[in-house]
Amino acid sequence: MATLYKQGSRGEVVRQIQKTLRLYPDGIWGPLTTERVREFQREHGLKDDGIVGPATLAKLLPGVAKSALGLKKSRRNIKEIIVHCTATPEYRDYTVADIRQWHKLQGWSDIGYHYVVYRDGTVHEGRDVDISGAHCTGHNANSIGVVYVGGVAPDGKTPKDTRTDLQKAALLSLLLDLRKLYPQAEIHGHRDFANKACPSFDATKEYRKV
Repeated sequence: MATLYKQGSRGEVVRQIQKTLRLYPDGIWGPLTTERVREFQREHGLKDDGIVGPATLAKLLPGVAKSALGLKKSRRNIKEIIVHCTATPEYRDYTVADIRQWHKLQGWSDIGYHYVVYRDGTVHEGRDVDISGAHCTGHNANSIGVVYVGGVAPDGKTPKDTRTDLQKAALLSLLLDLRKLYPQAEIHGHRDFANKACPSFDATKEYRKV
């Protein structure tokens, strides 16, 4: 279930929301934050309930979610957008360069994914979208591979949805943009096509309305 931010919420995400809304960023959600969120929601055609869920968060933090990416449309016939996790322990950060190195050690020419979502919610380009990925056997030719960093508990073995709130916002924003580029493409989790837990949550269900 997605985290909701509202009156009484506290923390870093609240602080970033306040900064975006040009409020004093104390990280404590009070009446003024609710009032400004409702104004923002009305301005952007969202339900003005003063509660920040994934849709509002994606609009509030587009710079974080997209990392200033201008998404390139692939010349391939994209039929699927497949969501993955890196299967790395919770709280550990890894980069595109790290993943590229892992994949090259497996004999691949490049990183297998097209987009990587870091724990801080920034989105980074991986393999060129014009080139088939190496992320889902039997589905690479006509798909875009998206991966978030994490997906495993601190023990390094147990599957777990470790997405930070900023990763959830970034994934939603990225997938919304990809669906605009590829309106006929279906969104799936890797586990739909392989005997794996990846991406450690039901992406098909969560993004069925995207």
